[in-house]
Amino acid sequence: MKIIPVILSGGVGSRLWPLSREHFPKQCLPFTDQEYSLLQQTLLRTHSLDVSDPIVVCNEDHRFLIAQQLQSIGFKQTSIVLEPEGRNTAPAIELAALEVKQKYGEDALMLVLPADHVIRDVKAFETSILKAAELAKEDALVTFGVQPTRPETGYGYIRSGENYQVAEFVEKPDFETAQGYLASGEYLWNSGMFLFQAASYLAELYTHRKDIADAVIAAYEKRNEDMDFVRIDAELFAQCPEESIDFAVMEPTHKAKVVPYTGDWSDIGAWDALYDYADKDENQNVLLGDVMVEGTSNSLIRSESRLIAAVGVKDLVIVETADAVLVMDKNQAQDVKKIVKRIKQENREEHMFHTTVHRPWGTYETVDLGDRHQVKRIMVKPGEKLSVQMHHHRAEHWVVVSGTAKVQNGDQEILLTENESTYIPVGVVHALENPGKIPLELVEVQSGSYLGEDDIVRFSDRYGR
Repeated sequence: MKIIPVILSGGVGSRLWPLSREHFPKQCLPFTDQEYSLLQQTLLRTHSLDVSDPIVVCNEDHRFLIAQQLQSIGFKQTSIVLEPEGRNTAPAIELAALEVKQKYGEDALMLVLPADHVIRDVKAFETSILKAAELAKEDALVTFGVQPTRPETGYGYIRSGENYQVAEFVEKPDFETAQGYLASGEYLWNSGMFLFQAASYLAELYTHRKDIADAVIAAYEKRNEDMDFVRIDAELFAQCPEESIDFAVMEPTHKAKVVPYTGDWSDIGAWDALYDYADKDENQNVLLGDVMVEGTSNSLIRSESRLIAAVGVKDLVIVETADAVLVMDKNQAQDVKKIVKRIKQENREEHMFHTTVHRPWGTYETVDLGDRHQVKRIMVKPGEKLSVQMHHHRAEHWVVVSGTAKVQNGDQEILLTENESTYIPVGVVHALENPGKIPLELVEVQSGSYLGEDDIVRFSDRYGR
């Protein structure tokens, strides 16, 4: 019986701002690997198992970003189930279970993995998965417990009993209690990873939280399928209660079992967790990107776009992006969310986008912004096309830097190549396409009384926006 990886990718990761943003969340970033994002690493570590095509549950706003990341590592047949809004893990896993049941049958095994975990000891993880699969075939709901290595207060714990039985779930403890858990040898960290048959999960959820089960089924039955995307009915899904799988199913069920995983593991929830996990230099620093230090210790410093120089500091986190710099006491990593909250309250955009914004057709980067003008650098991937659209408040001037642009400008259709340009007045219907084999790069100069991204009237769009 094959295992179906189910990847939960609904979070944003605001405690990892300014790198993680609402429209480019932490699971899509290469925090611990220069080549692959956390999401890609999660999928790749299932490769050596006998698994079927994965199912990813994600926020609807992230759908094209997730699809692009999956395709770039060879996952072409993935079902991407879109949550209209986050309702926590119990509903998200039910959506995946219904999709698994639809595609593979109700007895299929689901390996539920959050998209933002880091596991280096893949062999030990595989051993745990194979043992969990044996138990799951006998109708158990299996969770994975990580062997603790320190008295951690940021995780929940599981007390293990005989024959893999769960004796008790316990909430995040204080430090003294965590020390006792570690010393007893009876407790494991609650990892948030699971393996069970689709039918087993659906039955237990129906038994213990019928309100959630019924609401998700109603929303799923009204789904629409579009390319790789499974779109859930938003109005019906909004009526679903918000609850975690632990409270909804795992704690009340009598079928819970826990399989230990003894390798390294981290959920990279905040900058201090990344510091603890990462390799360090002789001064206990984690230095990433263009960084120079003198007399600096016990710090994480990450540069994305320019030189960071640090002199005579310790116990700091310094993270630089093109539009924001975070400087923080490493021991106050949880308080980053307070800054993100203030950014939202002041109607700024640094919590939502990077200066480079990803779209299904390519990217754009704002290089200058004034009261009545904006300059963007735009890249359109080969064969892709922006929507047919118009603007009420702005005109646009496009200058091709490299590649070939096929442009609809009102009633005209023209081809532009390097150093050629076109002007699109306010209110004129237009579209941009790359018919060539290399990326199209151009500079767009906008001018007008309002330059917001919501001043777009779309007439047709191949991406269903």
